[in-house]
Amino acid sequence: MYVGIDVSKDHLDVGSEDGAFTGRFPNDEQGFGELTKRLREVQPTLVVLESTAQYQLEVSLVLAAAQIPLAVVNPRQVRDYAKAVGILAKTDKLDAVAIARFGAAVKPAAQTLPDEQTLELEALLTRRRQLVGMIASEKNRLQAIFGPAKQGAAAQSVRDTLSYLTKQLKQLEKDLQKRLERSPAWKAKEDLLKSVPGIGKVTALTLAIDLPELGQLDRKQIASLAGIAPFNCDSGKHQGKRRIRGGRASVRTALYMACLASLKHLSEPTASRYHRLRNNAKKPHGVAIVACMRKLLTILNAVIRDGKPWNPALAGT
Repeated sequence: MYVGIDVSKDHLDVGSEDGAFTGRFPNDEQGFGELTKRLREVQPTLVVLESTAQYQLEVSLVLAAAQIPLAVVNPRQVRDYAKAVGILAKTDKLDAVAIARFGAAVKPAAQTLPDEQTLELEALLTRRRQLVGMIASEKNRLQAIFGPAKQGAAAQSVRDTLSYLTKQLKQLEKDLQKRLERSPAWKAKEDLLKSVPGIGKVTALTLAIDLPELGQLDRKQIASLAGIAPFNCDSGKHQGKRRIRGGRASVRTALYMACLASLKHLSEPTASRYHRLRNNAKKPHGVAIVACMRKLLTILNAVIRDGKPWNPALAGT
């Protein structure tokens, strides 16, 4: 039996792929207890949930602690599947059954959820990205103020907000670093990643937290997971351009910035590859930079897999 759970802020709607097991439970501790008891009775092959902001996190942790096999999947994939099999109506009960049927058809692998320390680091890293975004927005607002208003109350308000956000960011980065230093395993992983030229503290932390599969998959799988693997677009005689899509935006952004830093300082392992693609193969900038990102990710994957710092010999990996 495959069981789907449609998670909302207040309720958990549950349904199996054959419709034999259904129910609604509160999205709170009491509901988690009742749901866990029912699931233990039916012993499902897999429980499938959609990734819906943070609403599914608590119930996922409870089910994982109860050793119930669990997979968290992309909501877009479930909705595309539902449309493909003709489930066009949308209610919480129907969504739960659609999730269960998706699980039965696709059979996603049961997942091991992150430990408490990883979740805390992930939350801090997410908050760091939010602060960086808010600081950029406030700087843009300050730039938009012209003339005498630059010295007015509105501009001063923006400066005060910028000052506060900058202090928050510095304090959060200190907290992140202290937590890493207290964990030998995380510190070792960060040091391995930072051994590769172009990979700084923030990039290493982003890759370590947002791409935990690093070092466990082959180069094609890890590139696809990060969203930098090109997909064909061919039909009949038409041969379209290969494009990247999907994947994890935070990882893709981190790799992009790391490649730009390497190119700026003409450092390996990406600079020579970029210039060879641009000058010899006459590839556009976008194509060349994505190829460099993929090369860099392959090297990082090898570094974590082997547990050895980067050396120039890995440039040909």
